Amino acid sequence: MLKLITPFVLLLIYKPEWNKTMLFMSWMVMPATLIVYCSQSSTPINMMLFTDQMSNMLVILTLWIMPLVLAASQNIMINKYQSKFTINIISLTLILITAFMVSDLFSFYIMFEASLIPTLFIIMKWGYQPERLQAGLYLMMYTITASLPLLMGIAFQYNKSISNMFFTMYPSSNSISVMWLMMNLAFMVKLPLFLFHLWLPKAHVEAPVAGSMILAAVLLKLGGYGMLRVMYMISPVSHSMKYYLLGLTLWGGMITSLICVRQQDLKSLIAYSSVGHMSLVMAGVLSNIQWGIWGAISMMIAHGLLSSALFASADMAYSMSNSRSLLMNKGINILMPTMSMLWFIMSAANMAAPPSANLMAEIMLITCSTITSKLMIIPVGIMSFVAAAYSLTMYVSMNHGPLNQLINPSMIMIPRNFMVIMSHIIPVVLVMLMPTLITIY
Repeated sequence: MLKLITPFVLLLIYKPEWNKTMLFMSWMVMPATLIVYCSQSSTPINMMLFTDQMSNMLVILTLWIMPLVLAASQNIMINKYQSKFTINIISLTLILITAFMVSDLFSFYIMFEASLIPTLFIIMKWGYQPERLQAGLYLMMYTITASLPLLMGIAFQYNKSISNMFFTMYPSSNSISVMWLMMNLAFMVKLPLFLFHLWLPKAHVEAPVAGSMILAAVLLKLGGYGMLRVMYMISPVSHSMKYYLLGLTLWGGMITSLICVRQQDLKSLIAYSSVGHMSLVMAGVLSNIQWGIWGAISMMIAHGLLSSALFASADMAYSMSNSRSLLMNKGINILMPTMSMLWFIMSAANMAAPPSANLMAEIMLITCSTITSKLMIIPVGIMSFVAAAYSLTMYVSMNHGPLNQLINPSMIMIPRNFMVIMSHIIPVVLVMLMPTLITIY
């Protein structure tokens, strides 16, 4: 995988220019896809780097999203700090690719923590409001505090000579809930699990479009990826603790879905909906069956693409009206029918309508959640219904009604915006048409 890492390192060494960087990262997607799919099994590259199907999909997701992040951040291109911005994006791409491929537990921990630094710089330097300082503080404190138990758990695993993440270790039969919580608390904050999610809406609302897209598309997936790796290395959580965690996960997801219904801030609505969708990922991990693992991976891929598209579209609406309020962004159907159609497709996919990969993921995750406990039918059913409600509310509020007189009429549907959104939507449908990408893991 050094064939992927070396070009990005060279791109960092030479002074990166905006358009050349975007073109180079776009051209990297095709050879990277061919390289990582040469072998479908766990393939050792060297003593530190491995690949398998799950890490392959997340590496391709990272490489696919990053040039779209640059394309959606054109308002930063006219800023004098554009070279620093591209350096942050390239550095974050390198860190994420390495995190998804590294096999050593402690090396993964280092990459997991290192991903915070470029993200924090992006939020603090290019954020919109003065509150971005508080958002950056929330992001750092939540993640670093929860990562300390993970470091202790890694030290304990090293003491038992367990350090490779890519091979099943057949853990002992007696389950230790404290060890499971130590190893997974950092990943539960990163997902984020309900009660640990307060940093996410703040970070999303205050971040520029690049920060929101990277957070939603890739950084949240580090939490699910870590849980899916760790579940093969330690004993599963005890049955009593599993029911408590599953109840907290799904009831919390239901509460955040209800919060979405009353949100007037567009970015805040999309951020809270991410908490609800990622709670289903944790439910799939807790089910501890293959069906749940497949559902968790497919939800991570589908949510990463779709939420990134929604944040990019929200930024396009903000550039027209200088407001994130649903009340101020009405009448897109009158001004730009093409954009209105894209909003409809994204809203339909957000409520898991066919033929989006969200449908496949939700079917898998809802069934494995109800198999674990029949009582989970109640929060899962309410969550599914409310997801349709707030998705339709978002679409109707944005696209119908009288046209806001403050909207800049010169902002039409330019080809760059259309390309960014379609590049997110098409893979969501392709994954649904080819589910073997998920089930081969």
